[in-house]
Amino acid sequence: MKTSEKGLQLIAGFEGLRLAAYPDPGTGGEPWTIGYGHTDGVRPGDRCTEAQAMGWLQDDVRFAEAAVSRNVTVALEQNQFDALVSFTFNLGAGAFAQSTLLRLLNRGDYAGAAGQFGRWVHVGAAVLHGLVRRRAAERALFETPAHDPAEAA
Repeated sequence: MKTSEKGLQLIAGFEGLRLAAYPDPGTGGEPWTIGYGHTDGVRPGDRCTEAQAMGWLQDDVRFAEAAVSRNVTVALEQNQFDALVSFTFNLGAGAFAQSTLLRLLNRGDYAGAAGQFGRWVHVGAAVLHGLVRRRAAERALFETPAHDPAEAA
């Protein structure tokens, strides 16, 4: 599967768009970031367009798509796949592969897996509001049937 436009928009919305390169907040330098969290080859002073940023995001999500495809052994609807790609894009493939969310999902416990999204909202001991919002959005997408009649309205 590939991430749908809805999935890309979810990720883009939480990553945020920056058209000028900016330094890592922790280091004040490397790695420099641009677009929707893109870091590959970015240097101080780089600029991009929104279209370039979306193209980079489409390339950058491939690792998350591969991790979801490689690790999930049960059938997924598009919305479930998109939610898991967003989750993995944010946390990394290793965290996803070791998660209770994945273990429950692969046992066929979709509801139990959905309940795990909200556990991934901490940086250290602190709960981050942005992560709370992102996990709630990912869970909502995960739990939305692919052919939800409400989406057609």
